[in-house]
Amino acid sequence: MATGTQHSADDPRNDDILIWVNGELKPRAQAVVSVFDSGFVLGDGVWEGIRVANGHPAFLDLHLDRLFEGAKALMLDVGMSRDALTAAIYDTIRGNDMTDGVHLRLMVTRGVKSTPYQDPRATVGPATVVIIAEHKEATPATITDGITLFTTHVRRATPDTLDPKLNAHSKLNDIQACIQAYTAGADEALMLDPHGFVATCNSTHFFCVVERDGESQVWTSDGRFCLGGITRSNVLRVCRENGITARETTFSLTDVYSASEAFVTGTFAGVVPVHTIDGRTIGTGKRGPVVERLQGLYGELLRADVAARA
Repeated sequence: MATGTQHSADDPRNDDILIWVNGELKPRAQAVVSVFDSGFVLGDGVWEGIRVANGHPAFLDLHLDRLFEGAKALMLDVGMSRDALTAAIYDTIRGNDMTDGVHLRLMVTRGVKSTPYQDPRATVGPATVVIIAEHKEATPATITDGITLFTTHVRRATPDTLDPKLNAHSKLNDIQACIQAYTAGADEALMLDPHGFVATCNSTHFFCVVERDGESQVWTSDGRFCLGGITRSNVLRVCRENGITARETTFSLTDVYSASEAFVTGTFAGVVPVHTIDGRTIGTGKRGPVVERLQGLYGELLRADVAARA
């Protein structure tokens, strides 16, 4: 069955988690927001998915940078400082006695509205802030065996319609792509930019490994039509620091189909191999040496980041 990189085994501990809602840790069944909330009514908000390791949120500074940049672009007053949000994240982690194998979602909406109407001036309260931390890990098979992709007809939006750089609550574009992919029998969707070049996936970032000039090169999109991914940027960083040629460039599906390896990146699962795209086997169909090396290098970078917080 198609599952995608976000698939994880059910963990009964998640039935009793405490969720941070506007300054209070509440049992899961009591963690609710108003039906007039901007996030529910309009998808008006920003969010971050953050991995927790050794009791610390990984790459937290980068995630908070992106959250506040998105909020500023939307003229959304988060109502909390970086330090206050950091403290709330740690309250949530420690309140649930969590250390490893945890994925956290930080969500901020514009707040409660006086009526279900799009105008931000109809907001009558402060921002709504919710933090959900769950016991959640990618399945081992996902990391070793990889996933399948299907190229969807749903294209990435241009910045003048819905800027792909915004990690906004409105994800209908990605949801449509995801639906088309899984109904085609694939795990996730590969999405093209408005010009027909490969851009990204519906919930992860796409990379391929191509053989050029006698070396294996890591390629990803030029970044104009994808979210500024934290894991994406970290993979590019470890490539630079370890002598792996990496390019942010435009390329087509023809380049992808002939690649020696392919993989996707995301906060939840890290680096995940891709073995099949549009029915075509990529390389040998197995996790390749470049992907395996990048998985190790990314893991080292993550561990170093959380160790600096200890």
